[in-house]
Amino acid sequence: MNEKLNQLAVLLRARDDLDARIAALTGRSARPGDVGEFIAAQVFDIELADTAVQAGYDGIFRSGPLAGRTVNVKIYGDAFTGIDIGPHRCDYYLVLSGPPRPLGAVRHHRWQISAVYLFDTLRLLETLTARGVKIGIATSIRKADLEAAQIFPATKPNAPIRLTAEQAALLSLFAEDTHRRLQRPSATTGKGGASSRTGSSPGDSPA
Repeated sequence: MNEKLNQLAVLLRARDDLDARIAALTGRSARPGDVGEFIAAQVFDIELADTAVQAGYDGIFRSGPLAGRTVNVKIYGDAFTGIDIGPHRCDYYLVLSGPPRPLGAVRHHRWQISAVYLFDTLRLLETLTARGVKIGIATSIRKADLEAAQIFPATKPNAPIRLTAEQAALLSLFAEDTHRRLQRPSATTGKGGASSRTGSSPGDSPA
């Protein structure tokens, strides 16, 4: 038997099982776009459209400074490669992005959110049009555009909006440093996996 194909079949079945669990949790598919919309809805209190193919926008902010405004949620491995701007207008683009991709071929990019950007659509279109940028799929975005629109992690005082501590903590669940921390054995763990900290109960949070 071809061992590589045997391993691939096992891994694909495991991935299908995980995708099914993700879909059951979110009520949507396990595709990155649907997962990103679910995360955005939970963090930013967005009422998602009834259908995933709603023209122009994915949902409406229910509370906060943007309450009542429409938003198109995008998730990319690296937003610097460009964002898709459709012909149907929305008030804001909320972009969840992984870290900048290194040069050269990379077989796999870990699923993570390292930065979040909020673009005022009208203002963004005015800026891009004045620059002579073609609007559409993979619309070219400058580093300065991303920096001005960044709302996560902590940014300059003139960020489009300020996140609450809870919102920042929720987004941090999907950051690379959090993944590494969850995978790394605790420095306070002794033999047998028991915590070596004194006076700690199982429900205590690490310092």
